[in-house]
Amino acid sequence: MLLSPLVLITTVLAAVASAADTRHPDLLPLSQHDAAARNPAEQSARYWVDEAQAGIKSRLQLNKIEGKARNIVMFLGDGMSVPTLAAARTLLGQREGRTGEESQLSFEAFPSVGLSKTYCVNQQIPDSACTATAYLCGVKGNYGTIGVTAAVPRRDCVASLDNSTHVASIAEWALQDGRDVGIVTTTRITHASPAGAYAKVADRNWENDNSIVQDRQDPLLCRDIAHQLIHMYPGNQFKVILGGGRREFLPNTIRDEENTRGRRTDERNLIEEWQSLRASQNVSYNYVWNREQLMNISESLPEYLLGLFEGSHMQYHLEADTTTEPTLTELTEIAIRSLSRNEKGFFLFVESGRIDHGHHDNYAHLALDETIQLHAAVQRATEMLSEDDSLVVVTADHAHVMTINGYSPRGSSIIGRSNQQGSDGVPYMTVAYANGPGARGARVDVTADENFGDLRWRTHAEVPRSSETHGADDVAVFARGPHHALFTGLYEQSRIPHLMAYAACIGPGLHYCNAATSFSGLP
Repeated sequence: MLLSPLVLITTVLAAVASAADTRHPDLLPLSQHDAAARNPAEQSARYWVDEAQAGIKSRLQLNKIEGKARNIVMFLGDGMSVPTLAAARTLLGQREGRTGEESQLSFEAFPSVGLSKTYCVNQQIPDSACTATAYLCGVKGNYGTIGVTAAVPRRDCVASLDNSTHVASIAEWALQDGRDVGIVTTTRITHASPAGAYAKVADRNWENDNSIVQDRQDPLLCRDIAHQLIHMYPGNQFKVILGGGRREFLPNTIRDEENTRGRRTDERNLIEEWQSLRASQNVSYNYVWNREQLMNISESLPEYLLGLFEGSHMQYHLEADTTTEPTLTELTEIAIRSLSRNEKGFFLFVESGRIDHGHHDNYAHLALDETIQLHAAVQRATEMLSEDDSLVVVTADHAHVMTINGYSPRGSSIIGRSNQQGSDGVPYMTVAYANGPGARGARVDVTADENFGDLRWRTHAEVPRSSETHGADDVAVFARGPHHALFTGLYEQSRIPHLMAYAACIGPGLHYCNAATSFSGLP
């Protein structure tokens, strides 16, 4: 049958338009597996209308929880950008046999969600030091500094000695109110994020005395971070300290239980000093270095608990020796059980710190799994704590430059390759990085790598760097418990501890429990 000239022209133009629409190309048909994984009900309008109505009803039933937050638990996903959340929830769902995109991390169900701005005073794209000062101390500082104002330049020991530049953390505010404090991390306990709870230091790298000497500063004048934790307020009051980093507490003349050499040159063993301090106080205490020891005391916890499970950072969860390495969920549960014995309440800081490290090395699979471990820890915490008197806040310190790209069909592996190729005919991955050690130079078929699919296969990056960079994106803040609605909107990251303090009636300034209208006691 011959086509009329009008029909022929229309057909040709449609074909040309379709071919030219490279921004929104036609999608390939679903494979049988992908089609089977989808929920058939999603094809109807009723499914989505019902989902929306159920969401409305759920929001209407949310309690506007007033009253004082007796307990505060702050969870931090280090480097947990919004794309990281989207990719992690998808991976979680795919591990459970679903398409994944429709899944939800535990804290994504919290009633209040906001965004925080993460820049430092002197830096557009931040690090974990200045951000820790913001979200734990309520004041923004300079890149690389912890617990001090922006009047202290990085590595300026003398400037950091001025007490007027020191800022108190929410951990200090809790202690001053008679509550207990704990810190948990999968990084070194002296790393930038947990150090924000207790250290005042001009350089985040001053984790031991020798690191200060290497910067030609006086370690007796400016105390290192490990020393501050053991011997100075407020760290010396913390009831629970769980993480990695034994090397920062031990002299370089000895090796720890797993043969990691200490890094201190002052011949001090701060672990033994912590034990001696507790013994002199006539209080119960335990130092543990592996999971078995931790589990053995879990039913009869001491007043003070120090656990250092690695010489440096704790292992990635997917690579960990489960006989020696506790999970983040286990650490969180033990910390909450320990701190809950204080009738006045507690403040607990919990960090999934190796999300950041996975991203820096372009190990997307490891970074996403560490995010899922945070999800599990938050879920356990909310099972243990009533939202009537316990405020739980989940956020990140900064973003990373991981992106989710392409036009892959629903249910495609989030850590797999896109269903399409580049215009050069070379495959690419759904998850990629703007920079980092995964860069290959000229475009190559990364799926042909000998170790493709391994945990430590490097996801493709565009710009070659020895380590991928942070991003300047806003990060999400999730809240559940008393006054959770305060955490909605877009705000400075430094507002977060003040919001927590308002709900808990601690620290300087405006509280739920008082009528103060201005801040006092700040430098």
